[in-house]
Amino acid sequence: MSGFHTLDEVDARGKRVLVRADLNVPMENGRVTDATRLERTAATVTELADNGGRVIILSHLGRPKQRTPELSLKPVAQALSEVIHRPVGFADDCIGAAAESAVGAMTDGDVLCLENTRFHRGEEKNDPAFVDALARLGDIWVNDGFSVSHRAHASTEGLGHKLPAYAGRSLEAELAALGAALESPQRPLAAIVGGAKVSTKLDLLGNLLNRVDILIIGGGMANTFLAAQGRPVGKSLCEHDLAETALGILHKAKTQNREIVLPVDAVAAREFKANAPSRVVPVGGVEADEMMLDVGPRTVEHVMSVLARSRTLVWNGPFGAFETEPFDTATVEVAEAAAELTQAGNLVSIAGGGDTVAALNAANAASRFTYVSTAGGAFLEWMEGKALPGVEILRARA
Repeated sequence: MSGFHTLDEVDARGKRVLVRADLNVPMENGRVTDATRLERTAATVTELADNGGRVIILSHLGRPKQRTPELSLKPVAQALSEVIHRPVGFADDCIGAAAESAVGAMTDGDVLCLENTRFHRGEEKNDPAFVDALARLGDIWVNDGFSVSHRAHASTEGLGHKLPAYAGRSLEAELAALGAALESPQRPLAAIVGGAKVSTKLDLLGNLLNRVDILIIGGGMANTFLAAQGRPVGKSLCEHDLAETALGILHKAKTQNREIVLPVDAVAAREFKANAPSRVVPVGGVEADEMMLDVGPRTVEHVMSVLARSRTLVWNGPFGAFETEPFDTATVEVAEAAAELTQAGNLVSIAGGGDTVAALNAANAASRFTYVSTAGGAFLEWMEGKALPGVEILRARA
């Protein structure tokens, strides 16, 4: 991977390798309910251990303000052991005597998980003393957590100033996929941007307009664009105060010869609840007491035709209130179409963001996309064109 140090350059034998993974997984009654992030980091951990490294895993779990038993990584370490089919030791702290003793007892090929880094305030503050305490445990540092790389924390960025730094296989794959999507894509390049609010995605829209050929806008944010054009939106989620901003984006798209796709019809209802009575209306036909909760079938058909003539797709945000039936229809149908085009070899499809991943999983389409990022904020900031501290520290040593 050009521009970054990777594991291809690492001779791990006999070395203490600090691996910053993302083990921030969903838990229920002390058990991991979704092991996707564990599976993503398995390749890095296994490769380093197979090559004789002493693999020491760092991660956070949740947002503790102090040591919280419910947010201990101990059950996550056990779940990781099941994923990588080898023992994973556990130390009940990430610095100090407990950590140093556990690391000191390791032999080549061992894997050890340290306790939640956020049990210490120095983690999020990137405190130099905390960084030093972590660095004493390792000989090299591997960042394998793209999803936390937008944070300049001790274990995600600080260690890169103290130890030789490398990208793990999961991080490497993420950067390669995103690079193929936005830096050197097959064209035409289309982007689907959905979600609730324009205000949270202004930077994203601005950056994408400089890169994509076609911008497809869905979700609640599409209502703001429609309202800005003088279309009635009833009680729909809409940021009326951003009308001028929306018009400015449309004007910029026109001057840059970018194609903008907005809904031409919508699924409207008077109540936002599962299986509420609804009807399909053309945009502009929404009544004052109705809400647009999904895009309609004509819009879906048009989006599918756009994807059929595209070669690369970047997707962030659902088309409607996908978590509530029947307002998941458009997102599911477009996801299925994108998956089929990908499987046929006609489309490179990259998706990311929490709601997007949930929607693709609900549509049983995620496994058929080219790449689905488990990152939320980091994926969004990368798409916005922002530098990610945990990535830049790897680039700085290239």
